[in-house]
Amino acid sequence: MSENASEQKINIGDRLRAVRTARRLSQRELARKSGVTNGLISQIEQNLSSPSVASLKRILDAIPLTLSEFFAADEKVPEQVFFPAADPVEIRARKLFQTMQLASGISLRQIVRSDARRMQMLEETYAPGADSGIEAFAVHGEETGVVISGRIELAVADQSASLGPGDGYRFDGTIPHRFRNTGREPCILISATCRSD
Repeated sequence: MSENASEQKINIGDRLRAVRTARRLSQRELARKSGVTNGLISQIEQNLSSPSVASLKRILDAIPLTLSEFFAADEKVPEQVFFPAADPVEIRARKLFQTMQLASGISLRQIVRSDARRMQMLEETYAPGADSGIEAFAVHGEETGVVISGRIELAVADQSASLGPGDGYRFDGTIPHRFRNTGREPCILISATCRSD
């Protein structure tokens, strides 16, 4: 009886690591959001420390996940549905755009954590003069977006347009394209990319 119970006992460290990585949270990020040390998260996941119920609850609240959901080993970890304003992750524009000097005026904030899903949603900010690069770039999938404020010049293959607030766009992301702010104020747009593979 006790042997069966121990076989079914949840490995808290493995479970926490699985939940955390499923939500694409680093140990450091989870520690910051939950108000515990990065070392504690690491020790729990390596099964070097057994957390108190209070500590575990603080960590799970930051995910967010209830204690009952966490200990329901046979149940799938629930997907995150809501994404608070403080959650967006800044994506380094220099990793995406090839012209590092011009990319410094671009901010890309991932609004919804896409995990391994096909869709990615971004809040993009282009400072005056910011440019996604001298060389047009392409991604695999469809891109769509809408300008919130300011103006942006968008070139897709041999077509180009100056878009302002309320103007939208949609194109095959495999076609080389380029964003450039030629105005005097920042341009903010919301974009979504749906991968085709």
